[in-house]
Amino acid sequence: MPKLSGQTIYLGAIVVLAGALLGYLALTSNGEAGVREMQLADIPFDGQQAYAYLQDICDLGIRSSGSPGMTAQQDLLIRHFEQLGATVSRQEFTARHPQTGAAVPMANLIVEWHPERRERILLAAHYDTRPYPDRDLRNPRGLFIGANDGASGVALLMELGREMPSLAGDVGVDFVLFDGEELVYREGDPYFLGSTHFAEQYVMSPPPHRYRWGVLLDMIGDSELHLPQEGHSISWPDTRPLVHAIWNKAKELGVKEFRHRKGQEVRDDHLPLRNTARIPTCDIIDFDYPYWHTEQDVPARCSALSLAKVGWVVREWLVEEVARP
Repeated sequence: MPKLSGQTIYLGAIVVLAGALLGYLALTSNGEAGVREMQLADIPFDGQQAYAYLQDICDLGIRSSGSPGMTAQQDLLIRHFEQLGATVSRQEFTARHPQTGAAVPMANLIVEWHPERRERILLAAHYDTRPYPDRDLRNPRGLFIGANDGASGVALLMELGREMPSLAGDVGVDFVLFDGEELVYREGDPYFLGSTHFAEQYVMSPPPHRYRWGVLLDMIGDSELHLPQEGHSISWPDTRPLVHAIWNKAKELGVKEFRHRKGQEVRDDHLPLRNTARIPTCDIIDFDYPYWHTEQDVPARCSALSLAKVGWVVREWLVEEVARP
């Protein structure tokens, strides 16, 4: 076998490294070289399974408060989380239907992991859908599936739940799924019925535990994901450290969709959690979603990759936070 000179080996190494670098680089939209976009295979959180859960939820159809679809969803979620080992309870209440005045049965689902731990973290999402796609210019009384606005946060928690039984540390975790976030037929109807009820009960009948932090997940499945720091969350002094911790974790992981800039102030379920229950809660939300409250908010507008990215960031932040004294 012929021997290679030191110079030849050196040049060969440069060629190999150059080839690897070219394999890692890709052309950006303006034709300049940039880092290859993150793929599902790069992320140790199963976004594909989360997307499958999203599809299962949407297959139930309309899931507005008190509807048959909501009842079917409750059965699906209780069965799913109990099979994973969680303790699941229904926080039942009624609300007035804004059009008929009839009593609408509602239930927040409280999913407890390691319930013996007295200090806890709250991860939340609303799981009801708006009755109609009222912002749809073509058919404002059509079918609203709510793939991103409703199902995305729930689906992420369904996948995250598979890792909760092995969560190490002294801090427990609750998933809370809020009913009645938007039993809204026209502007002026009350929002946030479930989170308001939960917050009031937390104050009037204090549980034996306290929540260190709360994180709300809403509209996080958009295939064109943009997550600035929600305006209230980054402005409140008590929630600002939480926002910094999560967005810094995203930066550390290279998840660029978490933008380090202040976004819109969004009225959402984190308001009663923070203002009434005094649980410092931030909102992770992509409010720049062109299919919001339209018939086009369907699974095809969502992405397994987006669910994977958000799930990975939240999980890595959560693991560190639970292990922290």
